[in-house]
Amino acid sequence: SMEEYMRVRKIGIVSLSSGVLGEDFVLHEVKIGIERLKKYGIEVEFLPNSKKGIEFIKNSPEARAKDLIKAFKDDSIDMILCAIGGDDTYRLLPYLFENNELEKVAKQKIFLGFSDTTINHLMLNKVGIKTFYGQAFLPDICELSNEMLPYSKHFFEELINNGRIKEIYPSDVWYTEREDFSEKAIGISMEEYHNSGFELIRGDAKFEGQILGGCLETIFDIFDNSRYEDTVYLCQKYNLFPSLNEWENKILLLETSEERPKPELFRKMILKLQEYGIFDVISGLIIGKPQNEEYYNEYKQIILDEIRNKNLSIVYNINIGHSTPRCIIPFGVNAKVDIERQIIEFKE
Repeated sequence: SMEEYMRVRKIGIVSLSSGVLGEDFVLHEVKIGIERLKKYGIEVEFLPNSKKGIEFIKNSPEARAKDLIKAFKDDSIDMILCAIGGDDTYRLLPYLFENNELEKVAKQKIFLGFSDTTINHLMLNKVGIKTFYGQAFLPDICELSNEMLPYSKHFFEELINNGRIKEIYPSDVWYTEREDFSEKAIGISMEEYHNSGFELIRGDAKFEGQILGGCLETIFDIFDNSRYEDTVYLCQKYNLFPSLNEWENKILLLETSEERPKPELFRKMILKLQEYGIFDVISGLIIGKPQNEEYYNEYKQIILDEIRNKNLSIVYNINIGHSTPRCIIPFGVNAKVDIERQIIEFKE
């Protein structure tokens, strides 16, 4: 049957940003993650450079790019899963685009990651691959609680079983982030709080379009050199960020990182996107819950104050990105947002 065909049999794990996956201090987490995937009957392959550690990965963007290319080329790998985020995957651009390296091997298979991986989603968008945003191996599959967080687990299971996500809805709870990831933390649950649901802060409760976007700080780096001096140059050289034409009728997803940007920086980042003109062409904006709900009201106010397009539908507090638990959002698939029903539906 079709369902059987879609089921993920083998996952290839890549380190496209940070190389933390290869460090001894995460061994206990990696072991938990591998065991969980094996319980689903999934074979796990770590791509050749993925476990070479922080220093190697930092200094070897070409090796990271090679792993991604190998994962696409290998037909036995149904799903490419990012180990974790980081902050410099933009360095892979020349190795993936100088001679159309990525385009030559890219084929439709599941690709899942978030955070700095936003850049990899934009790369794959350029070569016509639909991807999935919202979870990663270390933060989600290797969760130190006795099982994956139930809401996160629901969407991960749907993805590995069906190869798609049918709909997302709010989580009943949210958690304060762990401070301790040591072996002592194994089996210790996170503190949970009531979650208030998707919040329409402007515009129509119903809108639709394909979703694209990701981590706000990562997107800001495409336009701003304060983190690395060559981000703007490289992202422009390879036309990484879609043109306003390409953004037309799309839904932009934005979520903030574990850096928990201060309101002044958040404002600066929103204004940069305002200046680009994106808020004038998209069909809607969806925004992830800030980690630990820090600056929850401040961010909301800044969005309302700074986005000049008063007709733009804006939905806040989506359980995606750096706040746990996390859903999974398909990019490049038509999404129907209905905030009265508290649901976003995806239609292939």
